[in-house]
Amino acid sequence: MKKEIHPRNYRLVAFKDLSNDYTFITKSTAPSKETIEIEGVKYPLIKIEISSTSHPFYTGKMKLVDTAGRVDKFNRRYEKHMAGRQKK
Repeated sequence: MKKEIHPRNYRLVAFKDLSNDYTFITKSTAPSKETIEIEGVKYPLIKIEISSTSHPFYTGKMKLVDTAGRVDKFNRRYEKHMAGRQKK
Protein backbone atom coordinates (compact mmCIF):
# COMPACT_ATOMS: atom_id res chain seq x y z
CA MET A 1 0.00 0.00 0.00
CA LYS A 2 1.29 3.48 -0.85
CA LYS A 3 2.30 5.70 2.05
CA GLU A 4 1.45 9.37 2.48
CA ILE A 5 -1.38 9.44 -0.09
CA HIS A 6 -4.29 10.07 2.29
CA PRO A 7 -5.15 13.59 3.44
CA ARG A 8 -4.46 14.48 7.06
CA ASN A 9 -6.69 17.56 7.38
CA TYR A 10 -9.98 15.85 8.28
CA ARG A 11 -12.38 17.99 10.30
CA LEU A 12 -16.05 17.89 11.27
CA VAL A 13 -18.25 19.20 8.46
CA ALA A 14 -22.05 19.63 8.24
CA PHE A 15 -23.70 18.26 5.10
CA LYS A 16 -27.19 19.61 4.29
CA ASP A 17 -29.55 17.74 1.97
CA LEU A 18 -31.31 20.49 0.00
CA SER A 19 -34.25 18.26 -0.98
CA ASN A 20 -35.45 17.75 2.60
CA ASP A 21 -33.30 20.05 4.81
CA TYR A 22 -31.74 17.10 6.65
CA THR A 23 -28.33 17.97 8.12
CA PHE A 24 -25.70 15.55 9.35
CA ILE A 25 -22.17 15.97 10.64
CA THR A 26 -19.22 13.82 9.65
CA LYS A 27 -15.50 14.12 9.04
CA SER A 28 -14.41 15.41 5.65
CA THR A 29 -11.66 17.27 3.83
CA ALA A 30 -14.09 18.95 1.40
CA PRO A 31 -13.54 22.72 1.13
CA SER A 32 -16.35 25.09 2.06
CA LYS A 33 -16.80 28.85 2.24
CA GLU A 34 -20.13 28.63 4.09
CA THR A 35 -20.73 27.76 7.74
CA ILE A 36 -23.72 26.66 9.79
CA GLU A 37 -24.30 26.73 13.54
CA ILE A 38 -25.65 23.55 15.11
CA GLU A 39 -26.22 23.42 18.88
CA GLY A 40 -23.96 26.43 19.38
CA VAL A 41 -21.05 25.05 17.33
CA LYS A 42 -20.06 26.42 13.91
CA TYR A 43 -19.25 23.88 11.19
CA PRO A 44 -18.21 24.26 7.56
CA LEU A 45 -21.33 23.63 5.41
CA ILE A 46 -21.49 21.46 2.30
CA LYS A 47 -24.82 21.55 0.43
CA ILE A 48 -25.82 18.35 -1.38
CA GLU A 49 -28.79 17.62 -3.64
CA ILE A 50 -29.50 14.12 -2.37
CA SER A 51 -28.51 11.94 0.59
CA SER A 52 -29.52 8.62 2.09
CA THR A 53 -32.55 10.32 3.68
CA SER A 54 -33.94 11.36 0.28
CA HIS A 55 -32.53 8.80 -2.20
CA PRO A 56 -35.19 6.40 -3.51
CA PHE A 57 -32.93 3.37 -3.01
CA TYR A 58 -32.73 4.02 0.74
CA THR A 59 -36.24 5.39 1.30
CA GLY A 60 -38.07 2.80 -0.78
CA LYS A 61 -40.09 5.57 -2.42
CA MET A 62 -39.72 6.33 -6.08
CA LYS A 63 -39.21 10.06 -6.38
CA LEU A 64 -38.21 11.70 -9.63
CA VAL A 65 -35.22 13.97 -9.17
CA ASP A 66 -34.80 15.90 -12.40
CA THR A 67 -31.76 18.12 -12.25
CA ALA A 68 -31.50 20.55 -15.16
CA GLY A 69 -34.01 18.68 -17.35
CA ARG A 70 -31.99 15.48 -17.67
CA VAL A 71 -35.06 13.27 -17.83
CA ASP A 72 -36.66 15.39 -20.57
CA LYS A 73 -33.40 15.39 -22.53
CA PHE A 74 -33.19 11.60 -22.27
CA ASN A 75 -36.82 11.18 -23.35
CA ARG A 76 -36.28 13.37 -26.43
CA ARG A 77 -33.21 11.37 -27.45
CA TYR A 78 -35.04 8.08 -26.86
CA GLU A 79 -38.03 9.20 -28.97
CA LYS A 80 -35.68 10.16 -31.83
CA HIS A 81 -33.95 6.78 -31.53
CA MET A 82 -37.24 4.88 -31.62
CA ALA A 83 -38.56 6.95 -34.55
CA GLY A 84 -35.40 6.11 -36.49
CA ARG A 85 -35.85 2.39 -35.81
CA GLN A 86 -39.46 2.42 -37.00
CA LYS A 87 -38.48 3.86 -40.39
CA LYS A 88 -36.14 0.95 -41.16
